[in-house]
Amino acid sequence: MEAFTLQAMAKVNLGLDVIRRLENGYHEVRMIMQTVHLYDELTFETADAGIHLQVDRRDLPGDETNLVYKAAKLIMEEHPVSGGVKITLKKQIPMAAGLAGGSSDAAAVFHGLNRLFSLGMDVEEMKRLGVRIGADVPFCIVGGTMLSEGIGERLTPLPGISEAHLVIARPDIHVSTKYVYENLHVEQVAHHPDMDRVEAAVRDGDLDNMCYYMENILETVTERKYPEISEIKTRLKNCGAITALMSGSGPSVFGIFKTAHQAEMACGELKKQGIAKDLFVTYCTNRGCVEKAPCADGE
Repeated sequence: MEAFTLQAMAKVNLGLDVIRRLENGYHEVRMIMQTVHLYDELTFETADAGIHLQVDRRDLPGDETNLVYKAAKLIMEEHPVSGGVKITLKKQIPMAAGLAGGSSDAAAVFHGLNRLFSLGMDVEEMKRLGVRIGADVPFCIVGGTMLSEGIGERLTPLPGISEAHLVIARPDIHVSTKYVYENLHVEQVAHHPDMDRVEAAVRDGDLDNMCYYMENILETVTERKYPEISEIKTRLKNCGAITALMSGSGPSVFGIFKTAHQAEMACGELKKQGIAKDLFVTYCTNRGCVEKAPCADGE
């Protein structure tokens, strides 16, 4: 089979609540996850034997610690194949940013190897294996708009959000997901996000109401340690965002705008202010992984 390239989409959280800490160390969550059109590219081709991962960044491991490698290894253990695979990863989604870049890359491996070796895995099998790589991987395998419960593996499809345009801003700070969850004392939190109202607004296609009720309980930890996050949220709102929220455990923050023009103008203003290391203008999509269209001759 000829080499092919898949685009692995990032995600944001349209609200995130933590219900309780489980005995196994995980946390029970209730959140709405949304795929956005910001992606890494993974190219798949057959090799003589083994798993060969090539990355385009020096600060990104290309060994068995990478989720791409882990996903390929798991799949090839569950479905022995003749020969090996070469995967070339081109990063665009910022790393450790609360945008599920690693999870989306792993999800693309399930689609890629399923196609490359004609494994015949259905989506349910890919999701079942994917959660062994990471809690966000099952969502990233499917993508779209989902209510996510349990540790993130119980997914309920929701209507897509078509009219929202986003500006994603990542400040130049590192946030440890482990630190955030260890310092979130759920039993002491007096106010929780009203995820029922967020879900209802999504089902009704009511963007304003959705934005009104969107909250992320992890901000109670992250904003205390990193005031830059609150500052970016404020500046996004000052630039016309209906609302602004931290995605996941951070540090990325996104603002929601009603038009692409508003989002572009806000992104330009934030660039002038120099408040974020990375800025992206994007929109919601309904798939977690898509094939890159081949270039026309001469391109």
